[in-house]
Amino acid sequence: MPPLFDRAPAVSLRDLFPQARFLGGADIQVSSCVTDATACQPGDLFVALLDPERDGHEEVAEAVRRGAAGGLAERLIVAPVPTCLVGDTRTAHGELCHALSGNPGRELRLAGIAGTHGKTVTSHLLASILRQCDLGVGVISSLSSVAPLTPSSDDATPSAPQLADSLRRMTLAGQSHAIVEMSAAGLATRRVAGLGLDAAILTNVRRDPLDANNSVVRHRRVQARLFEHLNPNGFAVLNVDDAASQPLLDKLKHPVFTIGMRNEAELSARVIDRQSYEQTFLLEAGPEAWPVRTAMIGDHHIYNCLAAAAVALTWGIELDTIVRGLEAVTKLPGRLERLDCGQPFNVYVDAARAPDALTAALKSIRQITRGRVICVLGAEGERCPGIRPQLGRVVERLAHVRVLTSDNPRHEAPLETIHGLLDGFQRPQDALVRPDRLAAIEWALSQARPGDSVVIAGKGEAKFQEITGQRLAWDDRRIARDWLYAAARAESHSSASSKLGVPTLKIFG
Repeated sequence: MPPLFDRAPAVSLRDLFPQARFLGGADIQVSSCVTDATACQPGDLFVALLDPERDGHEEVAEAVRRGAAGGLAERLIVAPVPTCLVGDTRTAHGELCHALSGNPGRELRLAGIAGTHGKTVTSHLLASILRQCDLGVGVISSLSSVAPLTPSSDDATPSAPQLADSLRRMTLAGQSHAIVEMSAAGLATRRVAGLGLDAAILTNVRRDPLDANNSVVRHRRVQARLFEHLNPNGFAVLNVDDAASQPLLDKLKHPVFTIGMRNEAELSARVIDRQSYEQTFLLEAGPEAWPVRTAMIGDHHIYNCLAAAAVALTWGIELDTIVRGLEAVTKLPGRLERLDCGQPFNVYVDAARAPDALTAALKSIRQITRGRVICVLGAEGERCPGIRPQLGRVVERLAHVRVLTSDNPRHEAPLETIHGLLDGFQRPQDALVRPDRLAAIEWALSQARPGDSVVIAGKGEAKFQEITGQRLAWDDRRIARDWLYAAARAESHSSASSKLGVPTLKIFG
């Protein structure tokens, strides 16, 4: 990608990397850098990144041909330009990007959030609390970012230059706080190198759903890299109810603020009431306790609230202000988003496409549903075939009516992905197969009766379907709303016609 810092003041690599080895000169003064040789401009520093897909060291000659004034590498390279040798170019690249951008993170009170689930919701809850204090706050997550993410990426954590540039824009806008969602991929590839955190939240640790060969132990190791970014005076927030996070309690050298609902913690919560449209829980911090009434439901959401509240409390925000901030977030797109079009049953759209996330969503819905839970579920084509049977087992166990369909089939036949879901069923004959996602959603809605809940899972706020190389406009929420409003109009027409003695067909209930 082209350099984002072409007007930045020069940075001395000797000062930035004092332990590095220099070839062809005592120092390299840098004002811009690139990692793509084909994007190199005269005067750029070329950074040779090493990852499973490519070795940037093999592109040095092309970068020099295009005008690179120097190189940053992990091993000896033959080049007619000065070279700086470091142990890890990914880490060095991140640190250099922040230096070229003026280290904007140092001007912000910075919170980083990692974990398998709950990062996005927690980041927006914490932002809402800070805004209750009239503080300027920026959020970099899968739902919002100052700088746009790569269109083809599903990862919430942007590249190192994009991240540094986003933080720079926040400081220029006068913001005082920033919240950065740190994905496992972002931590593993050192995209967040160069960041110093004042607070680090680890929501939970599960096996990475995007890597069927991954383990909880390995995933925990990756997620724990979050705490390497803590400033000397920073602190960590850990969920003591999460078994995979507990071993970190004795290993962290920074202060730890614990949260939980089942085990003893410094900040805890107790459910008071739960309905299909809201829940109320008691937020308990030592001798203080405040009721929190939120339109977002489920235990997993309460954990997110606890994590955000823990950071706010440590930053000196009063508990009543924290409660207002939590209650101000009434919904987030695709996170058990409730659709209310006047229908006599519940409809939720959720982004859950991993077994753990789907389990949490369906358990939450079962707790507030007096009728049946109807779940529409698809598995992504050409992605993670190993988790498809696990998804099938979850939906068979927790839903009363299971509708299996497509979800971004790409070049894979929808029936093949559905077959993977059926492999997890003990009674595959109990599942209804509707490869056409539109037909699946409409059928599920048509079967719902008063008191039922329909969960449309997998896509959440996504607005496209990938089919045979094309991205087609798609929105589960719009499709569901269109059907619900059409059904309501038909019901209204039916009621009007019945008053005139005309036979009609009842749509709802």
